[in-house]
Amino acid sequence: QLQLVESGGGLVQAGGSLRLSCAASGSIFSTNMAWYRQAPGNGRELVALITSEGTTNYVRSVQGRFTISRDNAKNTAYLQMNSLKPEDTAVYYCNAGPRGSSFPLAYWGQGTQVTVSS
Repeated sequence: QLQLVESGGGLVQAGGSLRLSCAASGSIFSTNMAWYRQAPGNGRELVALITSEGTTNYVRSVQGRFTISRDNAKNTAYLQMNSLKPEDTAVYYCNAGPRGSSFPLAYWGQGTQVTVSS
C-alpha cells in the first residue's frame, strides 16, 4: 500500500504561484499520478494527471497555468501552479495507482489547502 503526503499549499494572492509536492512511501516508477481538488460544496475534480510513461493531461480550466511533473528517483510528484485565480481555491489531493488502472486511482493523500485571495 502506497502512502502519499502532500505539501506546499498555502495562502497566495491572485496571480501568484505555488508548487505542491506529493511524496510517496514507495517507488512510483510504475505508477500513474494525479492531482484532484475539492472546493467547498463541490465534488472532487481531476485537475492533472501524469502517467508512468510521462504523458500528461489537464482540465481545461488550468491548461497553460499548471504543470504536473514527477521525479521517480525521489518518489515525488509535483504540481506547479502559476497565475493562480480565486477559483483555484480548494483542497488539493494527490492520487496514485498502478499503471493501467482507471481514475480515480487507488491511493489518496490527506490533502493540502490552497487559498487564492483576490
